[in-house]
Amino acid sequence: MFRIFLSLLFLSVTVAAFGQYETRFEKSRGTQTPTYEEAMAYYQRLAKAFPQIRISEKGPTDSGKPLHLVLYSRSRVFDMARLKAQGKAILLVNNAIHPGESDGVDASMMLLRDIALHPERFPQLDSVVLAIIPFYNIGGALNRNRTTRVNQEGPEEYGFRGNARNYDLNRDFIKADTRNARSFAAIFHELDPDLFVDTHVSNGADYQYVMTLDYTQEDKLGGELGQFQRHTFLPYLYRHMKEAGYEATPYVNAWAQTPDKGFVQFPDWPRYSTGYAALFHTIGVMTETHMLKPYDQRVKATYAYLEGTTRLLAQYRRQLLRMRRETKEAVKMQEKFAVTWQVNKEKPSMIEFKGYEPEYFPSQVSGLERLHYNRSKPFTKAIPFYNNYEPVDVVDRPAAYVIPQGWHQVVDLLKLNRVQMQPLARDTVMEVEVYHVQDIKTAPQPYEGHYWHTSVDLRKEKQKVAFLKGDWYVPVNQWTNRYIIETLEPKGVDSFFKWNFFDTILQQKEGFSSYVFEDLAAELLKKSPELQKALEEKKKQDADFAKSAEAQLEFVYDHSSHREKEYLRYPLFRVPVR
Repeated sequence: MFRIFLSLLFLSVTVAAFGQYETRFEKSRGTQTPTYEEAMAYYQRLAKAFPQIRISEKGPTDSGKPLHLVLYSRSRVFDMARLKAQGKAILLVNNAIHPGESDGVDASMMLLRDIALHPERFPQLDSVVLAIIPFYNIGGALNRNRTTRVNQEGPEEYGFRGNARNYDLNRDFIKADTRNARSFAAIFHELDPDLFVDTHVSNGADYQYVMTLDYTQEDKLGGELGQFQRHTFLPYLYRHMKEAGYEATPYVNAWAQTPDKGFVQFPDWPRYSTGYAALFHTIGVMTETHMLKPYDQRVKATYAYLEGTTRLLAQYRRQLLRMRRETKEAVKMQEKFAVTWQVNKEKPSMIEFKGYEPEYFPSQVSGLERLHYNRSKPFTKAIPFYNNYEPVDVVDRPAAYVIPQGWHQVVDLLKLNRVQMQPLARDTVMEVEVYHVQDIKTAPQPYEGHYWHTSVDLRKEKQKVAFLKGDWYVPVNQWTNRYIIETLEPKGVDSFFKWNFFDTILQQKEGFSSYVFEDLAAELLKKSPELQKALEEKKKQDADFAKSAEAQLEFVYDHSSHREKEYLRYPLFRVPVR
């Protein structure tokens, strides 16, 4: 009888506690998501009531409001160095990078509440520290509306995709134009998370799944970590999601086609959160719930994924910590690095996919053929999933890069991302490898505040270059080598060069007046038979060139000592391995 009394008493206390921390999502029966102010007040109440939870400000955002980090540490230790020394694993969850995709906001609030109220249900949190960024895109969260997510089923109101300066933050992790991205980098490196989750909602095709997973390319992740992701991490989570009632599939990257014929794994370039995390040997996943599924299902599926990730991290904690530690050591002396990749269309993986039959009939708007997915005709069949990526551009690891101090924007980003470097103690001359830009292709329209260079053709040569005291020497023997090389090598898919950090070298600053240079050009040709021969060969090969006096003078100028050395010379320099 006493046991029954205690059970009823415990139940009444639990119900009362739950009611005190019921979320707006739960009160609305799964149709609403909280405002930024409501959610932050909720986290503050949890932190005040439970000493295992701490909330702190972690740097500015473009909105003017600070970025917050919420930590759950069962031991009540919040110092990262101490937690890592104790062998704890760190899970970082990033929410509301696109605030209209608010599933993770609600799922994280409920998960943290449940962990705090019922620690006995979450024994995995004994060895795992849960870190949550409640709202990454605060400016977008404050720009609340009912209309901009025109393809999405709920919630009733939501935030906007662009941040306070209208940047898409999931394109900004490398270039870091925003305060949000710089504050995130500081958080990321403070935590050095062992797993990373970025919560999203998908656009695109229709299919049966509530949840899809967009994750780091295992070929790019490489080594033991890549094998762990393919053979352990993903099978565990797919199995967990199926058992939780939300069977998942890889993110359906089937733009401009229907997925029944197969689709390509989304390329997680370093501009994206998971691609950025991979540069630092952290497995990252974007949860992508399906836009056309009811909001309550999407939130519950996200909750299930986050809870499953904590279980996985606890179970494989020692193995994952070891692999990350060994990978960080190995990359210090890795000799070759792929900086661009392409999918191998000849080596797909076959996966079972549950979709809907696509149909086509006349549009009531245009009268032309339109696509419709017939939900009364579901199918399950094997389709090709193109998830094997191969290197395209591969570079050798230099001993170091030298960065002239004038390029302080680059230096600041390297420092922010924990790259070690030293200023030169005196003026010095070094023999270095120098890139010269032969050709570039540039997007015709702006993309996230830049005219992104889609490709670059280079010529490399060795030269002796004079450097000044205070220029930066960046040794390439660090666990951050992948970040160093993929940002500083111009061919890198998301290199600083491609993001326009060095566009001033693409414009010639000095020149000549033709009528003045004519006499000097003639003298140069007399003194250099090789240049005279090259000019004649060019005239034979190019009829238009042979008819243009200006083009021929430009040719002589470009092949003389009068042409400025800075023009088309990449301004960072490689110190070769001896």
